[in-house]
Amino acid sequence: MTPDHDRSRSPAGRTSLPELLRGHRRAAGLTQAELASRAGVGVRTVRDLERGRSVRPQRTTVDLLAAALALTGTSRAAFLAAARGPAGVESPRGDATPTALGIEGRTPAEAAPIDLPAALPPPITLVGRDRDLTELAEMLTAERGPRLVSLVGLAGVGKTALATAVAHLVAVDHPAGVAGMLVGEGSEGPDVLAASTGVLGAARLPELVTRLAGQPALLVMDAVERAPGPVATTLHRLLAALPSLRVLVTGRHPVGLPGERVWPVAPLDVPPLGAERSGSTPLDTWPAVALFISRLAQVRREPPTRDELPALAALVRRLGGLPLAIELMAARGRLLDLVELLDRYGDRVLDLATPAEPAVHPGWDAPDALTGVTGEADTSSAAGSVTLREAVATSYRLLAPDEQAALRRLAVFGDRWSVELAEEMLGDEADRDGTVAIDPVALLDRFVELGLLSVRGTGPFRFRLLDAVRDYAVEQAAGAGELTGIRRRHAEVIARLVARTASDLVGPRLPDAVHRLDEISSDISSSLVHAATDDPLTALRLAACLPRWWRFRGRDVAGRQWLRRLLADPRTVHADPILRGWAALGVARLAAEHGAGAEELSTARAALDIFREAGDVTGELEARNMLGILLITVGGQDEAREQAETALRLAARNGRTRDLAVAQNSLAWHEIRTGDLAAARRRLAAVDRLAAESGERRLRVLAWANRAEVARLEGWYADAVDQGRRAIAALSELGDPRRRRVLGKLGLALAQDGRGAEAAEVLTELRGGTVDAMAAESARASARRGVVPRQRSEDAALSSGGPEAGLCALIEGNLALHQGDRELAAEWFAAAVDAKGQDHRDVVEALVGLAASTANPAVLDRLERVCEESGIRLLPQESGLLYALTATRSGPEAP
Repeated sequence: MTPDHDRSRSPAGRTSLPELLRGHRRAAGLTQAELASRAGVGVRTVRDLERGRSVRPQRTTVDLLAAALALTGTSRAAFLAAARGPAGVESPRGDATPTALGIEGRTPAEAAPIDLPAALPPPITLVGRDRDLTELAEMLTAERGPRLVSLVGLAGVGKTALATAVAHLVAVDHPAGVAGMLVGEGSEGPDVLAASTGVLGAARLPELVTRLAGQPALLVMDAVERAPGPVATTLHRLLAALPSLRVLVTGRHPVGLPGERVWPVAPLDVPPLGAERSGSTPLDTWPAVALFISRLAQVRREPPTRDELPALAALVRRLGGLPLAIELMAARGRLLDLVELLDRYGDRVLDLATPAEPAVHPGWDAPDALTGVTGEADTSSAAGSVTLREAVATSYRLLAPDEQAALRRLAVFGDRWSVELAEEMLGDEADRDGTVAIDPVALLDRFVELGLLSVRGTGPFRFRLLDAVRDYAVEQAAGAGELTGIRRRHAEVIARLVARTASDLVGPRLPDAVHRLDEISSDISSSLVHAATDDPLTALRLAACLPRWWRFRGRDVAGRQWLRRLLADPRTVHADPILRGWAALGVARLAAEHGAGAEELSTARAALDIFREAGDVTGELEARNMLGILLITVGGQDEAREQAETALRLAARNGRTRDLAVAQNSLAWHEIRTGDLAAARRRLAAVDRLAAESGERRLRVLAWANRAEVARLEGWYADAVDQGRRAIAALSELGDPRRRRVLGKLGLALAQDGRGAEAAEVLTELRGGTVDAMAAESARASARRGVVPRQRSEDAALSSGGPEAGLCALIEGNLALHQGDRELAAEWFAAAVDAKGQDHRDVVEALVGLAASTANPAVLDRLERVCEESGIRLLPQESGLLYALTATRSGPEAP
């Protein structure tokens, strides 16, 4: 490409010296070394000129280069004029006042014309920086706003592109001009001052004072970390001499002048775990994903496929939203698909390297294209590829030894963390309990100031090291032999936090407690993995506090496996018996969630014995409640009721209001089992009252759901629907997993009430929303005609229907029965009887429906056996239905 085709132009239509030199060299087919040899100058001289690091080359050097390039006529004249710099450039229009960006500012009528040549690249389209642009623009145009604003951050985070975009955005508010410069490596004070005044259109500072004449001007100074001392001295002089001047700088650390406003530039937002599956928000609305897709489009035609979306989300999370890393990774998409990229580079992010001549300062270094990469990875004078590891290392070396040590410790956190967690993590090694307070605020402020630490949100867990920084610090900790000790302390810190939170998993603060643990879920996992091998006692203390959270988040199988493994570890045999008791109780609780409660009946009995012997009332109440649940699964209904009644007396004796409500709720189920629905209603009313007194909203909502079930069993379907919907709404707010079962019972009440279209919508939700819009509309149209078409039971894929498959079959059976299709109803009721994980009461109801559909004596025999084994007594309407069917079967059909 010749210089005449270069896109980086000045307002006057002129091309800058770096672009001219590079364009002529390439047009001549010369390398930098060949041109240097031909001209008799050093190769570094050519390199610095092409990168804009030498702002005022000697005239002899320029003449030698022009001769070596064989420039003549207008080409030579333009080359020499560009080398002389901005001071001698004539304005193309005598009646205009062009700014350095080629944007005409709002110049007051009385202001003298000021001729400022271009010194900034054109703006580029930014992704995910709208808030930064808006707030920085307001800051730089406010009457009392700061005069010096520093954009600080890690290499590749987007400082240069953001500064350029902001400068263009506020150009009209700086009629005296907007200009900028790239600081050269190792520049001296006079060089920085000369370059600063030069880009603003003056040879010396006094001349610049006269030229600006008190009008607002903006100077952009890029990569100030290359010469921090000279930059600070220069800015101090400029700001003192020019009250109307504002300065926007970029660097890896602040300048350090009074009144400086530091603006950390954070990486782009990445999608959370599971975002690619939720479908609630398109993946490309996340800025990091949008940038990756746009850069991927430059190297391959096809957009990411549906199968690649999980890998795409994982990649940008692994890259930490760092624009430079995203662009380097996307460039590899020319040869590899996204799954292959994740497999090959997911654990090697720090090894990503820039090209041999990286365009790390858009517009300053790159004549051919503005890539939008905003990193500054090349801090050495030598050309060559630079890895992301080396870029991070440059910022790491800015820290003092004690700051580096703190960074290595904090790098063990995988999730966001709080100031309190940092205090514990940074405490003295001898202080195992974290009782000695260490204030980390100043340290965290230092990390933010260097762009190493991200701070987002308003809750306590708002701090997180950038991913590349964390990876690098972990490498450094491993190299120093510290990593095992750091991980051990991390496990202790997380175990203490979980222990403090566990008590809130029961009671009105349950939603907050669950959310708190969700925020540190990956730290919980990593702590368990490490401590299970290195420190099993800490692992057991951690795991024993997690069963309710595991259950709430559907991790009952994995949680049970963890607890069984840790209890079986010989290193925990002599642990505190109470601790082992709670761990054993957790095993039983989690086993009940996935239908394995019978296997852990002896475990629950052992936990009860431990708590009784220790006089631990809380543990005994929990153990009796859990034992009652497990006994029901093995047909021990009478003993289960005895456990509930004993718990009721124990709770009353010790003034435990919440435990009274739990016991009454258990006894209400036994009343339903024996067919005494009036007694069940009375007990559930007591549960509602006691739960309200103790502030236990979740338990109260479950009482509402149970009252809706009683209403359904009594045949009051409209009341059951109203109460069920109220409970479902509240369970949704709480995020309680039992919502789906209550939803199934609502669908059953709707089907029994003949409200087929509404019941069909419930089925669609229970089955994961797999019914498409056309099928749903067809069902609604049929419902308006009085018929709801039902699928065959073998088409329902019950084996993949989840724990609600049996309820779905019950709903389908009642719908078919209501429409008079007894053959189809019989298929569905049979499927409901055979579904795994069914409640005994649901099985009885399915058998009643099957008997009503078939009048088969064998079904009646099976029903009697189930009732005898489970202690369930048929309700009056069920007995009446079976009596009528028996009479009909033995005599002529009714007309």
